[in-house]
Amino acid sequence: MNNTMLEEIKKIFITLQTKPPKEWLSLKEAAEYAGVSYNTFIKFREMGLRVAEVEGVKRVSCKEIDKFYENHSF
Repeated sequence: MNNTMLEEIKKIFITLQTKPPKEWLSLKEAAEYAGVSYNTFIKFREMGLRVAEVEGVKRVSCKEIDKFYENHSF
């Protein structure tokens, strides 16, 4: 690779590292964040994980997922 390509790759890498994480995730993204399958994540909802819904759009806060794990830890 030439130096120009390497510099561009470095810039992209730095941008990805410094980009703030999303606070609100789709259900699919939330399952990935939680490290579980989508079906397991739906079970978490049934167990009390709070999900926001506005006009049919469902979003989950990363803080809620973290809190859910803390509340279900032993």
